[in-house]
Amino acid sequence: MKKFIFISLVAIYANAHFLTFMANTDNVSNQKESKVNLDISFIHPFEQTGMIMEKPEVFVNSKKNSLALTQTTKFDQKAWTSSYDIKTPGVYKFFVQPQPYFEPAEEKFISHVPKLIVSAFGLEDGWDEPIGLKYEIIPMVKPFGLYSGNLFQGRVLHDGKPAANVEVEVEAYNDFGLKAPTDSHITQVVKTDDNGIFSFVMNHQGWWGFAALIEEGELKYKDGKSYPIENGALIWVKAY
Repeated sequence: MKKFIFISLVAIYANAHFLTFMANTDNVSNQKESKVNLDISFIHPFEQTGMIMEKPEVFVNSKKNSLALTQTTKFDQKAWTSSYDIKTPGVYKFFVQPQPYFEPAEEKFISHVPKLIVSAFGLEDGWDEPIGLKYEIIPMVKPFGLYSGNLFQGRVLHDGKPAANVEVEVEAYNDFGLKAPTDSHITQVVKTDDNGIFSFVMNHQGWWGFAALIEEGELKYKDGKSYPIENGALIWVKAY
């Protein structure tokens, strides 16, 4: 039993939790195919295993524009979908506000706010402008025109200011069946520089998640104790 518990804890600590946020496209160019379908789940994206996700909120461009959600199942766990009909040219920034999740093994709450950016009908201005979230990643390269092998750079903002020396976890949505040689290879980790900027080369086609983690604040759990909050600024981008 002790050996089983030890192995389970090692697995929990080795695997990063990601609030995964993907779309059917990050470029809309055809008016007949202008619906963006959004897939929202709380999973281990590299290992393709899921966790329960309570109903979040999803928005486009600001918290004034909320979208309807539909419950679904992903990797045998509760997940969510939404959609948005794009009618005019522009850059659309979708983001999710989840309910904080308590992780007993780490004795902390996890609150990750992911965003993804979609370009519509050729208008590409403003992709590097922040939404104004408390924790946010601003892309430093055009996020909807990436190839595998491209260098992705982002700036982490905390209360609108660059956040230095912050760990950024990186995982691919591994629906292509890549096998990691060790657990250490599942989640890549880079750090921000003095200007809050991080860099990473995406070496495979598909969706990639970047999670800048900042521990701040506390929430009370049902046991009556207060625990720290791991706040995540996330962005999901697709490499072609």
